[in-house]
Amino acid sequence: MTFIKRTLPVLLAVAAVFLVAGGLTLERSQAPSSPANATDPAGEACTVIMVGKDASTDGSVMSTHAADCGVCDFTWRHVPAADHKPGEMRRLYNIDQIRTWPPSQGGKWAAVLKDPTAVEIPQPARTYAYHHSIFGYINDQQLAIGESTIGNVRKIGNQTPTPATNISQLTLLAMERCRTAREAIRLMGSLAEKYGYGYHDGGEMLAVSDPQEIWVFEIMPVGPLWTPASGKPGAVWAAQRVPDDHVAVCTNESIIGRLDLGKPDEFMASANVESYAVEAGLYDPKSGQPFSWKKAYSPTEGSAASTGGRRSRTWRFYDLVAPSRHFKPETPNMDFPFSVKPDRKLSAADVMALTRDKSEGSIFDPVLGLRGGPFKNPNYYKGTRLISVSNVEYTTLTQCRSWLPAPVGGLVWVALGAQDTSCYIPLYAGATDVPASFKVGDHFELDRRSARWAFDYVDFHVQPAYNAAIEDVKAARKTWEEGAFAKVAEADTRAAELYKRSPREAVKYVTGFTLANAQSVVDAWWKLGDDLWVKYNHLALYDAEKRRSGRIPTANPDWWNRAVRAFDVLSEPEVRK
Repeated sequence: MTFIKRTLPVLLAVAAVFLVAGGLTLERSQAPSSPANATDPAGEACTVIMVGKDASTDGSVMSTHAADCGVCDFTWRHVPAADHKPGEMRRLYNIDQIRTWPPSQGGKWAAVLKDPTAVEIPQPARTYAYHHSIFGYINDQQLAIGESTIGNVRKIGNQTPTPATNISQLTLLAMERCRTAREAIRLMGSLAEKYGYGYHDGGEMLAVSDPQEIWVFEIMPVGPLWTPASGKPGAVWAAQRVPDDHVAVCTNESIIGRLDLGKPDEFMASANVESYAVEAGLYDPKSGQPFSWKKAYSPTEGSAASTGGRRSRTWRFYDLVAPSRHFKPETPNMDFPFSVKPDRKLSAADVMALTRDKSEGSIFDPVLGLRGGPFKNPNYYKGTRLISVSNVEYTTLTQCRSWLPAPVGGLVWVALGAQDTSCYIPLYAGATDVPASFKVGDHFELDRRSARWAFDYVDFHVQPAYNAAIEDVKAARKTWEEGAFAKVAEADTRAAELYKRSPREAVKYVTGFTLANAQSVVDAWWKLGDDLWVKYNHLALYDAEKRRSGRIPTANPDWWNRAVRAFDVLSEPEVRK
């Protein structure tokens, strides 16, 4: 009791410092609720943003994907178009999203070829060219995809090797065989039904888009006892179209609710979409409640507020794009609409900014109080989940643009590494290669040939003096990212003109642009890393022109020093002990 009396004033002082430093609220300390599905909010951060053509400033259809694994393969590959002879077959492979192999063993995609399934499917007469990393992202027909794991109720999971399809394989098959979003959804759904879905994957969501529309495709396994011999579908799936003037978001949570299959322009689903839920005991038609896809197969508990920010990304996105709707953090995530009309149309730059959002200024701000330390680093505090996360492999933004020829109209912008310290680099869908520096690299071996390591190099040198060094990154992005918008506009015009005379010359041109621009950005980021190292060495500010060093203006703010002194007093008994 004596200790409590002696330290109570100090506790109050520390609390006061917290409030002065940013206004901590008690609700942050609440533990997140346990999710009803298999998705752990602490381990997922694949945020997929979707923008319909009439919700974008230029009429493009856009989607994003953040590959958030932290140890996954981040290399990129280009698969060329190919002609196939009658009777030619294509093997399906087991592909684990997460697992990687050392470069000395050939890396991930060499290892994949050593793990075939027993299934072969007929090749079409021609397969399309596409770019892929963990998933297929865009092909030369302007079919684009973004992914988010959504989980499923445990009883329907199938972790046996019996299913021959998985989410990575399905995206690659869609890329090589389909031109439109609807074609891709029907193909992926039918293959999963016929050959089974699961093994390494559970509930998954794909944003599937083309120059005209964007759809949400969600797929689930159908339990560990399924076999092809059962004669039953080996997967259950549903799809819903995002209205052209709407935006939507998936934050590792199912977002498809009630289905109206009488409207084929808005909904698609497997034949067993409701019957399997009944069979598995996930839905009772006699309940009087309408069937809801997400409530049956992948329910989510809690809200942004009730989980202390662990499930705050859905609320944060809608609060940013549609503030007039006044969505509250207390709104259960299951109650958010499938999509909304944004208060204003979004540009590609707006979407990039959304992927970098760290809930600044909100009640879930990661630099409130002492959270961000003396340099206000938003990457220290892990108590909430943000749209922008530091463990991301890369982030993609695909654009499908109907007014341009397909090889020119399709773009996938790639930001390697953490979004806040990276730079989006445009890759044309029609390019016949990806940059050489995108093809190499591994988390566990520094490789100066690797583009990803250039961005990690910058990120590493930003973290110690974050609020100062991030301004240098923003200045570099202004040059290379904002500058890319102007360069792409010029390249679009030139390539479209060439395409009228010779599609081959247009493809050659966009390939040259893609490779040269990427190399310039990567070179600039290596130099930026060097410059940051010199400028903020020893947590000081080194001025090369004046050849002197000094204090970083943002270093050791007075509020932080007061908080440290207060904590020292509070912990004094423990130190003595």
